[in-house]
Formats: sequence, structure tokens, C-alpha cells
Amino acid sequence: MNDQYEALYTTFRWWVPQRFNLAEVCCRRWTHTSSDARRIAVYAEDPQGQREVWTFARLQEYANRLSNGLRRTGVQRGDRVAIALPQRPEALVAHLAVYQMGAIAVPLSAGLDAAVFEQRLRDSEARIALVDAAGADALLRAVDRCPLLRQSIGIDLDDERVLPWRSLIARQESAFDMQPTAASDPALLLYTPGTGGAPKGILLPHAALIGNLPGFVSAQDWFPQRTDILWTAFDWAGAQGLFGAVLPCLYFGQPLVASRQPHTAAETLALLERYQVSNAALAPADLRALLQAAEGGGHELALRALAVTGAPLGAGLFERCVRTLDVIPNETYGQAEVGIVAGQSRDKWPARPGSMGRPYPGHQVVVADPSGRVLPAGAVGEILVNRYDLTGHPDPAFFLGYWRGEEAGRPSGGIWHRTGDLAHADEDGYLWFAGRAEDAIVIDGHRFAPEAIEDCLLQLPELADAAVVAVTGAEGRPMVKAFVVRAGEAGTGEEDLLPAAVADHARRHLPPGQAPAAIEFVARLPRTADGRLRRHVLRQQEEERAARQPVG
Repeated sequence: MNDQYEALYTTFRWWVPQRFNLAEVCCRRWTHTSSDARRIAVYAEDPQGQREVWTFARLQEYANRLSNGLRRTGVQRGDRVAIALPQRPEALVAHLAVYQMGAIAVPLSAGLDAAVFEQRLRDSEARIALVDAAGADALLRAVDRCPLLRQSIGIDLDDERVLPWRSLIARQESAFDMQPTAASDPALLLYTPGTGGAPKGILLPHAALIGNLPGFVSAQDWFPQRTDILWTAFDWAGAQGLFGAVLPCLYFGQPLVASRQPHTAAETLALLERYQVSNAALAPADLRALLQAAEGGGHELALRALAVTGAPLGAGLFERCVRTLDVIPNETYGQAEVGIVAGQSRDKWPARPGSMGRPYPGHQVVVADPSGRVLPAGAVGEILVNRYDLTGHPDPAFFLGYWRGEEAGRPSGGIWHRTGDLAHADEDGYLWFAGRAEDAIVIDGHRFAPEAIEDCLLQLPELADAAVVAVTGAEGRPMVKAFVVRAGEAGTGEEDLLPAAVADHARRHLPPGQAPAAIEFVARLPRTADGRLRRHVLRQQEEERAARQPVG
């Protein structure tokens, strides 16, 4: 194919208007003409399978009513509003209503427990929380310990502690004068998933959407095309769901599929087929399950582009996706602090299985040593992202800062953001992931990433999930331990030959010293709400287990 990367990257220029509001560009502007107002914004399904269609006109009317209602409860410009809603149209209404008020949305996964809800509501000093049945039990247990929270608004809830959504919306005017905002004004307060410890709040401006568009468009094979319909497996409360799917899709005026129910892989295939979804964004674990269900054939899918993020895709899963779905997946890399900054784009430059891809246009991404010195090709170092592009223009995806004023680790006068992720670049600028710095395994002076071992183990169809950490073995020496989940089983049984088969597969396919010295079958692995492995939990469990062992 014709490699267009160099021309796209070197000629790209940002254009960021001084005035910019997410609600305006993602919805309100699509209501200026009657034809655009009738555009379908969302195809929605509830857990009972009931379906409905929302146009941009309907989204905007409900957003206006909610903005008026929030204003009556005392919400002002700059106030934080928590949105603990799953994939449903009302979640989009809530975001739009908050943005057009000049307030700050605090998206929270409906799957969080009460302690996490409390921590984030208290830390953000949220004034209002919107919730439905998916998160009500946990969130409402936390409310009494959040004195700054004025009101909880409940959707389809019969609870005296909440103000019913329908009652609030019905009493409000359908027109609202949007508050003008600068592109640099804060719009979102996102919390890190806490894969390595306590989560931090990340404050993002309205312009962050502009900063994420090059990566989104590239990963979705030059979205939009006229008939594009998008679905994501990611929770809409995280950066992957919001900036990797939802907000860009609405920005381009294309339909989004929303489904609240947790899907089996077979149900996901049916959903993709039912709506003839052309574009999807999902994690490698979701893709692995989808491929297992699709390998029997018999599905009429319309997929033309797949963006895969949240963890390394791996060469094995890449090639399996091409064989099964006839789609080359585009792996992407990013963080909430800096947006989608690197990845593949199969239509514009050659994909390399197992690679994270190249820096997307508009973003400066390098591999550097601890002092910030850029490393030569092949050398492993930390991924750093610059606050400015090649021309010196500020990268609009860059975060405003950590909530509470916590400092990011930035060498070189504060223009570089340290990601904490390791990689090396090849001679053509493709990045190859080498793990999280905190998760890196060092044995006998050799450093390697757990992801490569996990990818190898998951080539076995008998395994559904895997996590690898370094633990302390006999005589205090470090060793590799794998925690694995059987495919199709909830139990942890080890009575058959599978443990030996896993160990043998690892010895045959991994370099010396990387094959797990211990393998433990578990029912599930600790993951964040957006599916990221929490390896520090496994390491902590092993340390506690070792401490309980008798000495001598």
C-alpha cells in the first residue's frame, strides 16, 4: 500500500477556535436545520430489549430541560455534576446539559462500589449526582457521607432520597441559552482507573475533543463515511468511551448504538448484526471473546473498522481478527491526560502486527531515558508526550492539570508528560509496548513486560483471561507467576491436564526465564471498571499470602 504517514504527520496543523463548547459541536449545531435535527443520534436498547431512537432534536430538547432544572437546583458555572449512568441516551443528555451550562461533568461508572463513589463525590465536591438503577444501591449508600452533594436525580427509580428525572424534566422550559465557553475552559473531571494505586482526578478542557479527533478518525479508518454507525464496549464514564467513541461520533453527526445490558459475546455479535454496526471501539479482552463467538461463522456483519485500546493487542490476536472478521484492527495508545496520541491506521500506513503504531498527527511522542533524553531505535524507555506539536502549537488534547493541583511528572521545564509506560521505537517510528514501568518484571538482570507473556498464554483457546506478575519464590528469588481464567467456566478446578498444558505451551513459546514458574487458576481477575488489569492487587495478595506462611 501507499504509505501516507510522513505527509500526513508533517503537514498537519491544529485549528482551535477561541470559543468552543462540547454541547454546541456535539448536538446543538445539528438542530439548526430541520433535516439535521431529524438525524438519528442514538439507537438505544434497555436490559429488557426495548428499543428506541433518539434524534439530535430530541437530545437537545431534553438537554435544555435538564440545564434549566439543574440551574433551579443551584448549579452554577464551574460546579461539578456527577453522572453515574450506563450506556443510555439520558447519559448523553446529562453531559450536554452540563457542558452548555459551563459546569464540569464528573462521569462515574455505574459499576463502582459505595466506597469509590464516596471518594470521588467527596474529592470532586460534586453538587448533583445523576443515577439510575444500575448504580443506585452503591451511590445512595455513599450520599449520606457527602455533605456538599445537594441533590441526587434518579432515572426510573422509586426512592424518596432522589428527585425523579421525569418530574424534573417535565417542569422545565425546552429552550436554554448556552453559556459561552473558551476552548480552554474545563469541561470534564475524569478519574484515573487506579491500576497502580489511588486514582487521580484529571481536568480536561472543551478543546480535548479537538485534540482526540486525529486519533479517532485515523483508528476508525477515516470516519465518517455516509452510512457509518458506531458502537463501543467501553463504559461511557471513561476516556476510551467518551473520546474514543461517543463525543467524536456525535461531533460528526453519525448514529451511536447504546446498550445498557452486559453482553455475552454472542449477544454482542447479534447487536452488531442487528444495527449493521460499521465501526467499533473495544478492548483486547472484548475482541478475544467476540472472535471466539464469531469463529463458528453464520453472521452478517458490516464492520469496516475496529479500534482496539486499553491494553496491547498482540500479534496473535491481531492476526486472528483478520482471519475471523476480515478486518485489520487498529491498535491505539493514549491516556486520559494526553488523549489518543499514537496508533495504527490501516488505510493510510501499513499496520505492523504487535505494534502500537506511530504517533498520530498533531502529537509529539518519544521514547526517553529517565533524564528525558530521546533514545535511539530499539532502546526501551518511557513514553513521553509533549505539550506542544511540531510547530510549537499547544496540543489541545493535553489536560489542564490534576485535580487538587497535584503535579504531573514533567521533565524539561514542564513540556513533557511522563506516561509511566515503557516502549521502544523501531527505525520507521513504530512504537512497541514494553509494559508499565511499575509492572515490569526483572529477573537475573533481564527486564521484560508481562503483556508479552499474557499474549502468549492467551493463544490457548482454553484460556479466557490471564495476568502475569513477579512474585518472590524460594530463597527470596523473584519468579514469574501467572493467574489464568478458564474459557467457559466460572470455577477454578485444576483436576485435569490443562495446568500442565499451559506450562508446556509457555516453555515452548517463550524465551528462557519468561515462562511462568507458577500457574494459578482463578475465577476472575481484578480489573478496573474500564477493563484494565490491576496487577498491583495480585502482587499485594501474593505478599499477604507469603506473610502468612510459617517461617522455617
